[in-house]
Amino acid sequence: MCHQTVSLVARHLEASGIPTVIMGCARDIVEHCGVPRFLFSDFPLGNSAGRPFDPESQAATLELALRVLEAAPAARTTVQSPQRWRDDASWKLDYSNLSTMTPEEIAEKRREFDVVKAVAKSKRDDA
Repeated sequence: MCHQTVSLVARHLEASGIPTVIMGCARDIVEHCGVPRFLFSDFPLGNSAGRPFDPESQAATLELALRVLEAAPAARTTVQSPQRWRDDASWKLDYSNLSTMTPEEIAEKRREFDVVKAVAKSKRDDA
């Protein structure tokens, strides 16, 4: 879901007395929207709940988000997750950078994404 949409919904919920914490990867957007509590993960977009297929990473992210919800010291609190996508930041230069990919590589990435979406849909339908 869109970081801006989630942030605006959180602000509305907060105005109605419902506490929120946003888990996200787009720090600039979420902080611009001014949410009360934000857990920032320096991960590629779409991975704000932890690394894919890594339940430990996901559980740690959720636990930290709940701690932020419980103990944020002030409005507009941002906490950065200690987890790293990789040891170095080079992934930011090449993660799904279309200008560095061939049409065949782009098509393969699309196929991989479609498989992941199908798995998620199947799990949702089974639940």
